[in-house]
Amino acid sequence: MKQIIFKDYHELSVKTAEQIASIILEKPDALLCFPAGDTSVGTFNQLIELNKAGKISFKHCKIVGLDEWANLGKMKNENCFSFLKKHLFDHIDFSTSNLCFFDGESTDLENECKMTDNFIQKNGPIDMMLLGVGMNGHLGLNEPGTSFDLYSHIVDLDNITKIVGQKYFTGDDNVKLTRGISLGIKYIMEAKTVILQLNGAKKAEVVKRLIDSEISTDFPVSVMKSHANAFLLLDKEASKYI
Repeated sequence: MKQIIFKDYHELSVKTAEQIASIILEKPDALLCFPAGDTSVGTFNQLIELNKAGKISFKHCKIVGLDEWANLGKMKNENCFSFLKKHLFDHIDFSTSNLCFFDGESTDLENECKMTDNFIQKNGPIDMMLLGVGMNGHLGLNEPGTSFDLYSHIVDLDNITKIVGQKYFTGDDNVKLTRGISLGIKYIMEAKTVILQLNGAKKAEVVKRLIDSEISTDFPVSVMKSHANAFLLLDKEASKYI
């Protein structure tokens, strides 16, 4: 796992976007995976600018969803796909037929897993995964204690995820978060390039634990230490304890 520290969030976002752009330029039909999370928004903005400037195109890229909340009901328009639509897809050239995202409101979540597995089997392996890291060390919705040997799977959410996840929803009432659906760690380990982004003082303890920890399902991101081509990209605030 290659570790790079940038001076601030802006530089982190610019350099991450440049790395992703180089992968797309080398393989215009690359299979990409993006997270729905605050850290990635700066990178999305940079990718949008590169796209608008004609420096990269997503027209032939395949894009697979990382994860999705399950059973949101009336809040379904504030799900992970909606986040990516708002912050990325509404602003770039892409083909809808090249997208594969979990439907968390489906009555057959197992079938959602199968459809995603089939999409990746047909178009994979994943060329680039951009990932944030949860406060509990989760990758996607692979919560502490989850096996590293899973592909797409249904998840019972960790209490920390239930609490932290509230920030993605509007309104005064807490959203009932109980389950999710996620690409498994096995897909992450099989991806050609994995980029982990952590920024801000709030993630400094997570970064320190990652650096200090042994590989264990108790802290899922620790498995990235054994990935053949993983990058740990940090801003100065996130790296203050290492």
